[in-house]
Amino acid sequence: MEEHPFAILRIRYIGARRPQFHQIFVKASTMGNGIDQALIADWPYPRLVAHRIGGKLAPENTLAGFEMCARFGYKMIEFDAKLSSDDQTFLLHDDDLDRTTNGHGPAAQHTWHQLASLDAGGWFDSRFADERLPTLSQVAARCATEAIAANIEIKPCPGRDEITGRLVALAAKDLWRAQKPLLSSFSFEALKAARDAAPSLPRGMLFEALPDDWLAIVRELGCVSLHANHKHLTQQNIRAIRDAGLRVLAYTVNDPARARELAKWGVDMICTDRLDMIGADVVN
Repeated sequence: MEEHPFAILRIRYIGARRPQFHQIFVKASTMGNGIDQALIADWPYPRLVAHRIGGKLAPENTLAGFEMCARFGYKMIEFDAKLSSDDQTFLLHDDDLDRTTNGHGPAAQHTWHQLASLDAGGWFDSRFADERLPTLSQVAARCATEAIAANIEIKPCPGRDEITGRLVALAAKDLWRAQKPLLSSFSFEALKAARDAAPSLPRGMLFEALPDDWLAIVRELGCVSLHANHKHLTQQNIRAIRDAGLRVLAYTVNDPARARELAKWGVDMICTDRLDMIGADVVN
């Protein structure tokens, strides 16, 4: 294929937290700078990834999920990291507290002292009523103790993309001393800030479906992997992603037959809620 001197990166942003559609011209010779080719070649991460630590078997984004990982032999977790109003890094998926805690309102309006006292497990089952929102530091310690790899999804509260990407990346760099965590985000701005703050940490861009300019986006961010909703992954686009020198994560795959199919097509990581149904025997 002929190499063009310039490539056009079209970034489609949705929502108030992101800028409007615009184009960035990037020299083709510099696209992909910072991509860790050695890591891509010698991929260190397991194929199976536990969604929000415990999938559907424990309250999401809590330390209780580690017990499910141990029970079903999972050696990698995915979880969501954001900031409190006083910039503590902690785990929570939603912008608001209401669905998965006994708190109310936007998480970004609460200090860590306020968040730390919330019940983050009772909504799931009364047996988990003592679960609390964990800090990134607590999760890193458990990962180290139990030799579990991590995919940290940077999940900014509205309007906090840049600072969340930067602080989560800096914290992750300090906290994970052995295997590097894989950072990911749907937010271009957050992942760019993470790249600038901690360029040595590997990154994966999250998409729902693949935009036409997915390759330009991941190269601009120096990503090692592309993460997409499995419903939009085909044998053809998986091959295209792999041919571009990237690894592929499919989320959230809860059907064993679909997991087996994706593994056959060359998907590198399968993120699932069903730790009890999708094991190594399904995907290897």
